[in-house]
Amino acid sequence: MPLNRTHLTFGLAWLLFWMLTVSVGVQDYYRNGDGNQLWQPVLWESSSMVVATVLVLVQRHFTQRHRHLLAAPWRWFAIHALWLPFYWILFTPLAFGIRHAVYALAGEVYVHRAWPALFLYESIKISVFIGLFTVIRFGILSYQELLEEQLRAEQSNALLRQAQLQRLTQQMQPHFLFNALNTISSLMHSDVDKADATLMRLADVLRATLDVSELHEAPLSTELRLVRGYAHVMQERYGERVAIDWRIDDAALECMLPVMSIQPLLENIFKHTVERRRALTRIAVSVVREGGRLRVTLDDDSGTLSDDSGTLREAGTPGIGIKNLRERLAVLYDGRASLSLAQLAPAGVRAQMELPCAS
Repeated sequence: MPLNRTHLTFGLAWLLFWMLTVSVGVQDYYRNGDGNQLWQPVLWESSSMVVATVLVLVQRHFTQRHRHLLAAPWRWFAIHALWLPFYWILFTPLAFGIRHAVYALAGEVYVHRAWPALFLYESIKISVFIGLFTVIRFGILSYQELLEEQLRAEQSNALLRQAQLQRLTQQMQPHFLFNALNTISSLMHSDVDKADATLMRLADVLRATLDVSELHEAPLSTELRLVRGYAHVMQERYGERVAIDWRIDDAALECMLPVMSIQPLLENIFKHTVERRRALTRIAVSVVREGGRLRVTLDDDSGTLSDDSGTLREAGTPGIGIKNLRERLAVLYDGRASLSLAQLAPAGVRAQMELPCAS
């Protein structure tokens, strides 16, 4: 609850209470048959509220610095209780002084009980009134503090989440570049022209990467620029040992997904299957949108998994690309996205990623 809304809440509550006291005073005046001069009960109640308003504002001005004690209610209430003598001393003289002055201007005399009894009665009444108001104020301020604390926690979590995503993204980009440069390095010893062409394609991929370097998510159309560029680089290296079939649903092109999320799935196929075989490896990249979900599937016809846990062969542990992608999906979608690896029959591995895709 912003500060100006808190002030508005207090102001409206105070105004409504003021109207209520005047209304009750007028009703009592007519019920008791005290006359038909409406201005008198209005003056009685309004003078009390005007003086109480001024005194409350003075108290608030000097106690605002103790707001941090809301977490320790007894200390907060004790400090406000110290202000009760302030009301006992000033409220009655000021409120009744206003009444005497207005009556004098009207050519009348304001009559009330003796001053000692009046001081006692009004002091008890203002103490009850200020006590109730203080309890209400404590409740509103405590609720505001709770909302502000929740907001601070959400902002802190958002910053932490952003920092985590930034770290994961920064891990991914050097890893991708390292593998691509290794590819070019190997080509330099066998085909310089092909190495040069591959280097140019890598430059295109890096240019596209720079376009999304500050983003955590990008449309599928942008992601396909990256992954197709990577695929071209790798096809230059492996030549006829790999064939890729792209099956892209046009309805999914605007769906958002993590930057460089398809590339590590394709990279795993090259690293764990294509690189280890001399025969042709067929790869199918499929992206479809079904309702509010996006499904990305990469199938190869030759890969194998080390066990039933869906872990690719790499000394028994998943590569950095898959691990990184799983962490990013967890951070970005909080359990609403999944990444699975499955063995196909008679051979092959399916990598499938599912995530939300809002309309």
